[in-house]
Amino acid sequence: QVQVVESGGGLVQPGGSLRLDCAASGSILSIYNMAWYRQAPGNEREWVAGLTRTNSTNYLDSVKGRFTISRDNAQNTVYLQMNGLKPEDTAVYYCVAYTPTAQYWGQGTQVTVSS
Repeated sequence: QVQVVESGGGLVQPGGSLRLDCAASGSILSIYNMAWYRQAPGNEREWVAGLTRTNSTNYLDSVKGRFTISRDNAQNTVYLQMNGLKPEDTAVYYCVAYTPTAQYWGQGTQVTVSS
């Protein structure tokens, strides 16, 4: 069992930056991958970024060069640093922890990019 708690969302201006935090607890040694997804009302949920246990990363093409996913092992926390934010980045962002038997989703945190 893994618990995922997200924080860090908010309202930012276009071109601004925001860092999302994802704190994992429970059976964290079973996690083999972490990822961020996002979804706006009426839109499809889309994968944004992924981080493997060996710290390999990959990104949605539209966020490459702007977003960075990373891990703070000491605090069991995964981050999504978002720079150069655009209005189309507005969505509820979800952190997901993957284990061999299940995936665990956080509650989501709202990111709004607007002037």
